[in-house]
Amino acid sequence: MNQDYETNLKLYEALLATNPQVERKGKTMPYTSRNGHMFSFLDKQGVMALRLPNSARESFLVEFKTSLSEQYGAVMKEYVSIPQDMLESTSDLKPYFDVSYDHIGTLKPKPTTKKKKR
Repeated sequence: MNQDYETNLKLYEALLATNPQVERKGKTMPYTSRNGHMFSFLDKQGVMALRLPNSARESFLVEFKTSLSEQYGAVMKEYVSIPQDMLESTSDLKPYFDVSYDHIGTLKPKPTTKKKKR
């Protein structure tokens, strides 16, 4: 892992700490989910992506001059890439993180794929 990744991981974890209901998941690629729907992650390059509803996504892309997240050659249509300066400002990013968390809460829960213990 490079130093930038480690720094961004700490910034990502600081953001997650602003919502006690959010738990960081993922060993190799940190992410958050709610009701089985992923809504944020930090990619292997240390770029954070956030899932936003249509209403917030378009204005976010324009206002912060960023783009949709691209992973493994595929554009993730609901995820915006978070600019580095915004990731470094938890207070600026938190309102968008909260919008994402609330939006995911409105989606129908995904069925679990884990096997139940007997």
